Amino acid sequence: MPEICRFFGIVVYMNWRDHPPAHFHAVYGEHEALITLDGKVYAGSLPGRALSMVREWLALHRDELETDWVLALQRKPLNPIEPLE
Repeated sequence: MPEICRFFGIVVYMNWRDHPPAHFHAVYGEHEALITLDGKVYAGSLPGRALSMVREWLALHRDELETDWVLALQRKPLNPIEPLE
């Protein structure tokens, strides 16, 4: 799975072979969650603070994530996205 961002110990991936709904994977330590582009946890879980940071990052970069989702469906290289600071 291509990594698109990393911040505060959280790694964000998007898979080229993923399925709807549009989502990304966020990994924090041994925790992993699939998060839709509207911020809902689709599967898995993250600790509360990590999930809050992921949602804050998502709010800042939703358009870029939508672009990467389209690229992933086309099996094209994904664009890196700036981390949360």
